[in-house]
Amino acid sequence: MYIVTAEEMYRVDRETIGTIGLDAKILMENAGREASREIEKRISKENKIVILIGSGNNGGDGFVIARVLLEAGYPVKTIQVAPDEKITGDAAYHKKIYRQFGGRVEQYQESVSETALKEADVIIDAMLGIGVRGELRGDILTAVRQVNEKNAYVISIDIPSGLPAEEGSPVFQAVKADATIMIGAVKQSAVCQHMSSYFGEWIIADIGFPQSLFEKQTKRRLWTTSSFQESFPKREENSHKGDHGRGLIIGGSQFMPGSVLMTTRAALRTGAGLLTTASVKDVISMIAGNNPEAMYISTTEKNGYIAGIDNIDLSSFDAIAVGIGIGRREETGKEILPALLRYKGPIVVDADGLYHLKSYLTDFGARQAPLILTPHPGELAALMDISVSDLLLEPFRYSADFAKKFNCYLVLKGKHTIITDPEGNQTVESSGNPGLAKGGSGDVLTGMILAMIMQSKSFFAGINNACFLHGKSADLLVQEKHSEQDLLAGDVIQGIPKAIRTFS
Repeated sequence: MYIVTAEEMYRVDRETIGTIGLDAKILMENAGREASREIEKRISKENKIVILIGSGNNGGDGFVIARVLLEAGYPVKTIQVAPDEKITGDAAYHKKIYRQFGGRVEQYQESVSETALKEADVIIDAMLGIGVRGELRGDILTAVRQVNEKNAYVISIDIPSGLPAEEGSPVFQAVKADATIMIGAVKQSAVCQHMSSYFGEWIIADIGFPQSLFEKQTKRRLWTTSSFQESFPKREENSHKGDHGRGLIIGGSQFMPGSVLMTTRAALRTGAGLLTTASVKDVISMIAGNNPEAMYISTTEKNGYIAGIDNIDLSSFDAIAVGIGIGRREETGKEILPALLRYKGPIVVDADGLYHLKSYLTDFGARQAPLILTPHPGELAALMDISVSDLLLEPFRYSADFAKKFNCYLVLKGKHTIITDPEGNQTVESSGNPGLAKGGSGDVLTGMILAMIMQSKSFFAGINNACFLHGKSADLLVQEKHSEQDLLAGDVIQGIPKAIRTFS
């Protein structure tokens, strides 16, 4: 499933019509019919339904929806929120067909339409599509405000009217929908933190665009259950523990022992074949009994913090995760990170490791082996010397720039986690719930990523699948036995087996 900007969607549309030869009127008919099918799943014939229709393709889709619902016996009131001269081309064609089927079109009038909207059970928003630019004004702005004031169930077509299709817009006025039926592909703003709540429930309508055109136009995809199932590693009947990776976790301190405990347990639960955790002696004595399947190495230490890893043969491991619970003492970073530069395998850096990494980014980026960074927005903003608000305004652009500059895989954690590879290809993993917004969730994910990259043929797929399982474990737990309030990071680890069984 692809994620597109407005310009990318326009190019797909133009090439479908101009090169492939699929008539625009047919695409509009397909869009309206597919949207109507989804709408009918969410309404009843007892509902009072108002369809707000604007100009352009979005309005044309609205006329098709009005016709299909009318023919199916739904009580439909159609209000045109644009002057007649603005309804042209394919939209005008479908408006004419709607009228020939007996449909009536009322012109928007603020006071008259206010009454209709107040009485509506369902409002279908087909006013503006993905081409919106600048601030709303006139009747459209008034209609958007009226819709947002009502208690009706609101379904937007393709995108909530007034909302930009891509990242980068800090100010807008838009319909706040309960559900949005996106045409052809996910719109980029649906997975941007400050705009995603406007979409409500997502529905994707396939109307006949060739998938090869999306492949050509965009580097962004949604990581779905199908993506997971196609790439999740299957074990050979005669495989042995060495086939599933020899991992090393470097982390913990006397004052933060729990973080590395959770990372260790999560890596084991996600299938790491052999796992060793390196930490200070007191931490090992605290966590070893809880994770007897792991092996342990004591590091040199100072005042309860790791003070060196020179006693560890790093070359004997297939991948390393570092940074969990090591603290922010300058000496700790100076002892660990330069030593890791000599390691020739994949490295996952999280938590305090990201704080120390800033001074070594160029050196780590020059390594030939994969580097995987797992920051939350605050950590990535600090690495890039930008504000968190600027980052969240354009998370895709900043993530791609960073990953390409430092030759790394970047996992920008959030409700819609953005995963970027060193070439700038991006996926979004959107499972999970607010129960994950607690200390320890990131430590669990780090262990899962370590385990998955050691078992997967593709690092990118392994990282995505770890994020998928992490979120799905939380979702299943909240559905069945926990609330978002009481869910703990340790619970997520216990939920990994069911998530694997359910989705693999």
